Amino acid sequence: MLQPNDHQLFAVILGTNEIASAVAIRLVRAGYCVVLSHDPDPPVIRRKMAFHDALFIDTMQVEDVVAERVDSGVQVYQALRRPAQVMVTWLGLLDLLPVRHIDLLIDARLQKRRITPDLRRLARLTIGLGPGFSTNFNCDLAVETRPGKIGPVTDTRWTDAADGVASSLGDVGAERFVYSQFAGRWHTPIEIGTRVYRGLVLGHLSGAPLLAPRDGILRGIVRDGSDVPAGVKLLEIDPRGRDAQWTGTDDRGRAIANATIAAVRLHATRRVTQRNPA
Repeated sequence: MLQPNDHQLFAVILGTNEIASAVAIRLVRAGYCVVLSHDPDPPVIRRKMAFHDALFIDTMQVEDVVAERVDSGVQVYQALRRPAQVMVTWLGLLDLLPVRHIDLLIDARLQKRRITPDLRRLARLTIGLGPGFSTNFNCDLAVETRPGKIGPVTDTRWTDAADGVASSLGDVGAERFVYSQFAGRWHTPIEIGTRVYRGLVLGHLSGAPLLAPRDGILRGIVRDGSDVPAGVKLLEIDPRGRDAQWTGTDDRGRAIANATIAAVRLHATRRVTQRNPA
């Protein structure tokens, strides 16, 4: 058993997608040592906007923050003695719990189809992002992630359920995505940031070709060689021409990250109020 190490605030984020990564950037700037724990469902497509690929290439930079891969609890423990940083790992939550008591645990996987676990009492503060969270059932604080409603939930209701409606990007909705029609092994030679055209073969799912649904810039695509379940996003095309974005954090990611920090501050304010009632 590793011994306590209180040199750094310790945050664990479940998920390695672009939202988890935007939150990690905000937290490391606030002085946290952050570990992103990989979950394969759903697969990450916006990989140039996320730290996800550090799992395969050892390091990954998003904006001015560089994340590095760690493979053991010992490496995480040692990092807590160094300046605040972001780490990415294949280790699950059960592997990270023995490292040291977790100050902040955030579920940023945005798993729209799964029952979310009860995170309470696994860390000093637990926060759930997106569908499936309520402070009465599975987290200390919940954050709404739907466009137009992003922010901490200040009561005990559930966050909004997924409605199956894709947010718009340049007035284009779900038609900018390609989904897996069945489970299989995904292969693609196309890199994110490539200009593509409607009808171009962008990859194969267990041998079946998948075509670009429209012209634009490839904003996201599942990593080559990944096993994917049925019904998940395989790729995304940004139709906005010169305004297309496929690197760094976007407005939605920054808004959710800021809302997460607001939730942390809300919790701190409540604790002060409880200790010093009027």
